[in-house]
Amino acid sequence: MPDSRTYDRSRALDRFLAEIEVRAFRIAQIALRNEDDALDVVQDAMLRLARAYADRPPEEWKSLFYRILENRIRDVQRRRSVRSRFMAWLPGRQNDPEDEPDDPIADAPSEEPSVVQRLQLDEAIGVLEEALRELPRRQQQAFLLRALEGLDVAETARAMGCSEGSVKTHYFRAVQSLRARLGDTWP
Repeated sequence: MPDSRTYDRSRALDRFLAEIEVRAFRIAQIALRNEDDALDVVQDAMLRLARAYADRPPEEWKSLFYRILENRIRDVQRRRSVRSRFMAWLPGRQNDPEDEPDDPIADAPSEEPSVVQRLQLDEAIGVLEEALRELPRRQQQAFLLRALEGLDVAETARAMGCSEGSVKTHYFRAVQSLRARLGDTWP
Protein backbone atom coordinates (compact mmCIF):
# COMPACT_ATOMS: atom_id res chain seq x y z
CA MET A 1 0.00 0.00 0.00
CA PRO A 2 1.49 3.35 -1.00
CA ASP A 3 2.37 5.81 1.71
CA SER A 4 0.75 9.24 1.94
CA ARG A 5 3.73 11.06 0.36
CA THR A 6 3.52 8.88 -2.74
CA TYR A 7 -0.23 9.46 -2.90
CA ASP A 8 0.21 13.23 -2.48
CA ARG A 9 2.88 13.34 -5.21
CA SER A 10 0.62 11.34 -7.51
CA ARG A 11 -2.26 13.74 -6.91
CA ALA A 12 0.03 16.72 -7.50
CA LEU A 13 1.20 15.23 -10.79
CA ASP A 14 -2.41 14.59 -11.83
CA ARG A 15 -3.30 18.22 -11.08
CA PHE A 16 -0.26 19.46 -12.98
CA LEU A 17 -1.12 17.39 -16.05
CA ALA A 18 -4.76 18.51 -15.93
CA GLU A 19 -3.66 22.15 -15.79
CA ILE A 20 -1.41 21.96 -18.85
CA GLU A 21 -3.18 19.49 -21.13
CA VAL A 22 -5.23 22.01 -23.14
CA ARG A 23 -2.35 24.42 -23.67
CA ALA A 24 0.01 21.57 -24.55
CA PHE A 25 -2.53 20.29 -27.07
CA ARG A 26 -2.73 23.74 -28.71
CA ILE A 27 1.05 23.93 -28.94
CA ALA A 28 1.22 20.48 -30.51
CA GLN A 29 -1.68 21.22 -32.84
CA ILE A 30 -0.06 24.43 -34.09
CA ALA A 31 3.25 22.65 -34.66
CA LEU A 32 1.83 19.49 -36.25
CA ARG A 33 -1.34 20.80 -37.93
CA ASN A 34 -3.10 17.55 -37.19
CA GLU A 35 -5.42 16.99 -34.25
CA ASP A 36 -4.84 13.25 -33.95
CA ASP A 37 -1.07 13.59 -34.04
CA ALA A 38 -1.25 16.41 -31.50
CA LEU A 39 -3.34 14.27 -29.13
CA ASP A 40 -0.91 11.37 -29.46
CA VAL A 41 2.11 13.58 -28.84
CA VAL A 42 0.61 15.22 -25.74
CA GLN A 43 -0.49 11.89 -24.31
CA ASP A 44 2.93 10.38 -24.92
CA ALA A 45 4.67 13.38 -23.33
CA MET A 46 2.44 13.10 -20.27
CA LEU A 47 3.13 9.39 -19.92
CA ARG A 48 6.87 9.90 -20.28
CA LEU A 49 6.86 12.62 -17.65
CA ALA A 50 4.86 10.46 -15.25
CA ARG A 51 7.04 7.40 -15.77
CA ALA A 52 10.46 9.01 -15.79
CA TYR A 53 10.20 12.21 -13.76
CA ALA A 54 7.34 11.87 -11.26
CA ASP A 55 9.88 11.67 -8.44
CA ARG A 56 11.45 15.03 -9.42
CA PRO A 57 10.40 18.20 -7.56
CA PRO A 58 7.11 19.63 -8.88
CA GLU A 59 8.87 22.91 -9.77
CA GLU A 60 10.81 21.04 -12.47
CA TRP A 61 7.83 19.32 -14.07
CA LYS A 62 6.80 22.20 -16.32
CA SER A 63 10.13 22.64 -18.08
CA LEU A 64 10.67 18.87 -18.23
CA PHE A 65 7.23 18.33 -19.72
CA TYR A 66 7.69 20.95 -22.42
CA ARG A 67 11.11 19.59 -23.27
CA ILE A 68 9.57 16.12 -23.72
CA LEU A 69 6.69 17.60 -25.73
CA GLU A 70 9.02 19.47 -28.07
CA ASN A 71 11.12 16.34 -28.60
CA ARG A 72 8.01 14.31 -29.44
CA ILE A 73 6.81 17.01 -31.87
CA ARG A 74 10.21 16.99 -33.55
CA ASP A 75 10.08 13.18 -33.80
CA VAL A 76 6.70 13.29 -35.54
CA GLN A 77 7.88 16.01 -37.92
CA ARG A 78 10.98 13.98 -38.81
CA ARG A 79 8.92 10.84 -39.35
CA ARG A 80 6.58 12.76 -41.65
CA SER A 81 9.51 14.14 -43.60
CA VAL A 82 11.02 10.70 -44.12
CA ARG A 83 7.64 9.19 -44.98
CA SER A 84 6.85 11.90 -47.54
CA ARG A 85 10.25 11.49 -49.22
CA PHE A 86 9.78 7.72 -49.36
CA MET A 87 6.15 7.87 -50.50
CA ALA A 88 7.01 10.29 -53.31
CA TRP A 89 8.94 7.49 -55.00
CA LEU A 90 6.06 5.03 -54.94
CA PRO A 91 3.82 4.93 -58.02
CA GLY A 92 0.15 5.77 -57.53
CA ARG A 93 0.68 7.42 -54.13
CA GLN A 94 0.09 11.02 -55.11
CA ASN A 95 -2.68 11.75 -52.60
CA ASP A 96 -2.22 11.21 -48.91
CA PRO A 97 -5.54 10.32 -47.23
CA GLU A 98 -4.48 12.37 -44.19
CA ASP A 99 -4.46 15.52 -46.36
CA GLU A 100 -8.17 15.32 -47.11
CA PRO A 101 -10.16 18.36 -46.03
CA ASP A 102 -11.96 18.12 -42.71
CA ASP A 103 -15.69 17.46 -42.66
CA PRO A 104 -17.33 20.91 -42.26
CA ILE A 105 -20.34 19.46 -40.45
CA ALA A 106 -18.15 17.67 -37.89
CA ASP A 107 -16.13 20.86 -37.37
CA ALA A 108 -19.15 23.15 -37.00
CA PRO A 109 -19.16 25.02 -33.69
CA SER A 110 -21.88 24.26 -31.18
CA GLU A 111 -24.58 26.81 -30.42
CA GLU A 112 -23.38 29.39 -27.92
CA PRO A 113 -25.05 32.55 -26.60
CA SER A 114 -22.87 34.93 -28.66
CA VAL A 115 -22.22 33.24 -31.97
CA VAL A 116 -20.93 36.39 -33.66
CA GLN A 117 -18.36 37.01 -30.94
CA ARG A 118 -17.28 33.38 -31.04
CA LEU A 119 -16.80 33.53 -34.81
CA GLN A 120 -14.79 36.73 -34.53
CA LEU A 121 -12.61 35.17 -31.85
CA ASP A 122 -12.15 31.99 -33.91
CA GLU A 123 -11.16 34.06 -36.93
CA ALA A 124 -8.67 36.09 -34.89
CA ILE A 125 -7.20 32.92 -33.37
CA GLY A 126 -6.96 31.39 -36.83
CA VAL A 127 -5.03 34.42 -38.09
CA LEU A 128 -2.73 34.20 -35.06
CA GLU A 129 -2.19 30.45 -35.50
CA GLU A 130 -1.33 30.95 -39.17
CA ALA A 131 1.14 33.68 -38.24
CA LEU A 132 2.64 31.37 -35.60
CA ARG A 133 2.99 28.55 -38.14
CA GLU A 134 5.02 30.83 -40.39
CA LEU A 135 7.55 31.57 -37.65
CA PRO A 136 10.78 29.55 -37.58
CA ARG A 137 10.43 26.60 -35.18
CA ARG A 138 12.65 28.00 -32.41
CA GLN A 139 10.82 31.35 -32.44
CA GLN A 140 7.53 29.48 -32.37
CA GLN A 141 8.68 27.43 -29.37
CA ALA A 142 9.94 30.46 -27.46
CA PHE A 143 6.77 32.45 -28.11
CA LEU A 144 4.36 29.65 -27.19
CA LEU A 145 6.22 28.68 -24.03
CA ARG A 146 6.63 32.28 -22.86
CA ALA A 147 3.31 33.84 -23.97
CA LEU A 148 0.88 30.93 -23.88
CA GLU A 149 2.32 28.79 -21.15
CA GLY A 150 3.76 31.63 -19.05
CA LEU A 151 7.16 30.06 -18.46
CA ASP A 152 9.91 32.44 -17.39
CA VAL A 153 13.12 32.79 -19.39
CA ALA A 154 15.03 30.19 -17.33
CA GLU A 155 12.24 27.58 -17.55
CA THR A 156 11.86 28.21 -21.28
CA ALA A 157 15.62 27.79 -21.77
CA ARG A 158 15.52 24.44 -19.95
CA ALA A 159 12.49 23.32 -21.97
CA MET A 160 14.10 24.33 -25.27
CA GLY A 161 17.57 23.10 -24.37
CA CYS A 162 19.30 26.40 -25.08
CA SER A 163 20.68 29.45 -23.27
CA GLU A 164 18.55 32.16 -21.71
CA GLY A 165 20.01 34.68 -24.16
CA SER A 166 18.90 32.49 -27.05
CA VAL A 167 15.37 32.35 -25.61
CA LYS A 168 15.28 36.14 -25.33
CA THR A 169 16.47 36.53 -28.91
CA HIS A 170 13.99 33.99 -30.32
CA TYR A 171 11.11 35.50 -28.31
CA PHE A 172 11.97 39.05 -29.39
CA ARG A 173 12.16 38.06 -33.04
CA ALA A 174 8.87 36.17 -32.78
CA VAL A 175 7.11 39.18 -31.26
CA GLN A 176 8.57 41.47 -33.94
CA SER A 177 7.43 39.11 -36.72
CA LEU A 178 3.95 38.75 -35.25
CA ARG A 179 3.60 42.53 -34.84
CA ALA A 180 4.68 43.04 -38.43
CA ARG A 181 2.19 40.44 -39.63
CA LEU A 182 -0.74 41.20 -37.32
CA GLY A 183 -0.17 44.85 -36.43
CA ASP A 184 -0.16 46.47 -33.01
CA THR A 185 -3.96 46.61 -32.88
CA TRP A 186 -4.59 42.87 -33.08
CA PRO A 187 -7.28 41.91 -30.54
